[in-house]
Amino acid sequence: MCGICGIYYIDRQREVEDRDLKIMVQTLRHRGPDDEGFFREGNIGLGHRRLSIIDLSVAARQPMWNERGRYCIVYNGEIYNYLELRQQLVGQGHTFRSHSDTEVILHLYEEEGPECVSRLNGMFALAIWDRQEKTLFAARDRFGIKPFYFTFQRGVFLFASEVKCFFRIPGLEARLNPQGLADYLDFQFCFQEKTLFRDVSKLLPGHFLLLRSDGTLKIRKYWDLDFQVDLSRSEAYFEHHLLRLLEDAVRLQLRADVPVGAHLSGGLDSSALAVIASSLMDTPIHTFSGGFREGPAYDETSYARAVAQKIGSVHHEVFPTPGDFIAALPKLVYYMDEPAAGPGLIPQYFVSRMAREKVKVVLGGQGGDEIFGGYIRYLIAYFEECLKGGIEGTQDSEKYIVTFESILPNLKQLRGYQPLLRYFWQEGLFEAPDLRYFRLIQRSEGVKEWIAPEGYRDPAYSSLDTYRTLFNEGETRSLINRMTRFDLKTLLPALLQVEDRTSMAVSLESRVPLLDHRIVELVATMPPRVKYKGGRSKHIFRQVVQHLVPEEISNRVDKMGFPVPLFEWAGRNPVRDFVHDTLTSSRAKHRGILREGAVERILVSTKAYGRSLWGILCLELWMQIFFDGLVPVTSSD
Repeated sequence: MCGICGIYYIDRQREVEDRDLKIMVQTLRHRGPDDEGFFREGNIGLGHRRLSIIDLSVAARQPMWNERGRYCIVYNGEIYNYLELRQQLVGQGHTFRSHSDTEVILHLYEEEGPECVSRLNGMFALAIWDRQEKTLFAARDRFGIKPFYFTFQRGVFLFASEVKCFFRIPGLEARLNPQGLADYLDFQFCFQEKTLFRDVSKLLPGHFLLLRSDGTLKIRKYWDLDFQVDLSRSEAYFEHHLLRLLEDAVRLQLRADVPVGAHLSGGLDSSALAVIASSLMDTPIHTFSGGFREGPAYDETSYARAVAQKIGSVHHEVFPTPGDFIAALPKLVYYMDEPAAGPGLIPQYFVSRMAREKVKVVLGGQGGDEIFGGYIRYLIAYFEECLKGGIEGTQDSEKYIVTFESILPNLKQLRGYQPLLRYFWQEGLFEAPDLRYFRLIQRSEGVKEWIAPEGYRDPAYSSLDTYRTLFNEGETRSLINRMTRFDLKTLLPALLQVEDRTSMAVSLESRVPLLDHRIVELVATMPPRVKYKGGRSKHIFRQVVQHLVPEEISNRVDKMGFPVPLFEWAGRNPVRDFVHDTLTSSRAKHRGILREGAVERILVSTKAYGRSLWGILCLELWMQIFFDGLVPVTSSD
């Protein structure tokens, strides 16, 4: 796990400056405090910050060259099947100077070129310089677990693990991207390759790029998820293979030359992974959990303790306070590069910080909700489809998965979600599926009261149109698969951005075994009636791990997803003053994005303190940091 960056001038007469490369690398120090390395040759420069996880010796330093001196790599991530790939490459005549996974990628690229990334099981963002052809190759893992940003302007190509590196280079400054802002205000993340910064793009998950010496940039998709349902297999078959892959994914992801622990939220995903990991280790595993003292609605640590007791782990807990929130949020917005996802990043950061005191690597349950159908909104949308199918007489169609009768026993999962149901149905029933799902995931309803429409909109762009295109692409027939496919391609990368930044801010490697691509590919082939039987959230996953976790975990339907008491905090000091001062500052008023007088009116109402407030607060802090230059003091300063 590391930080990478690079500079490539298409003009061969222009040389990369030491200062530029070094300041980019220094900006990534928190991602890799153990070592740093540089390569600079004429118009190309590569930089690296190292967090040593596999092969701690100097032999594994980056940038790393192959033995013939043609290819040079900088790489961030872990390749979990590197030992198996290494054995194959040795059999093909390759010799190794280290025991690192980095060198395995380098030799595999020698052997297979760009197609080698399809052989990698892991999380990665990498760049390889071909000294002979003068080309730069870069790739990102299938789900976007590791970040890769780039900008290509006026013959200058820059890439980095974090956007902030670019604005340390003379002549480059942060500029707002109106289309990215439209996405953010509607969804609190940006679609496709867009970012909130003009002229800065993300390399999409499952893609690679090739930049040639003449300035030709080609980007290609090397992997996509196929939802072709396999109707020939039984539920028992899928259960058996899913359990086998879960165990193998955890086994592979325990590979490290440093201590490995596990996040333990009290939910099904992290609990199952911690139990499996514990069974494969010779010593007690360290587990980490967090909560809030504001009441049981914000504290699931009792469930985490039950799992910790079952496996005999060395368990640790942290309870962030309002003061912690105020101190941490500006720093986290800086580390995040873009405001995204939700307030869960606050406790996630504090749990990561605690974990880093004991271990260097943690396993976490990220991805389980998207893969197995764990969000309550899936059941709400699916419930409506069942009603429609019952009325139209098409309930036996594969599209509707189950009959209305079979879903009834699982509707108890909707207890407590009556306000969401009222909002979902307030304008009627049975619109097109894409518009119905939009109602469940869009974040703009409350934001409209805060924002001046003329302050940000690009009249030629519609985030709703982009959303509908993404939701309806592909050959996915089942509604539940269309929803999960959309979330895997949009929401999940935003959540993984949080996972990456909150862990790397404290130099901790976070691994996500459920996103082993073999698991996701298997689940995508399951008939929805198997995966989401009767509308029961995570049905197939519950069946597979119910014998592993305590009963109170396997039967839970009230997992909260690390909620933050933002309503309680923002209604009283010191958080109330922090929010008010941030949103009513002269800087905020002069931007022209917030409605004049709206902030003062909304902050005195009770409806202000929710997800909308979070989105606006983070947006303003982001602008202060990246546009006003008010960079908070961080641990790497």
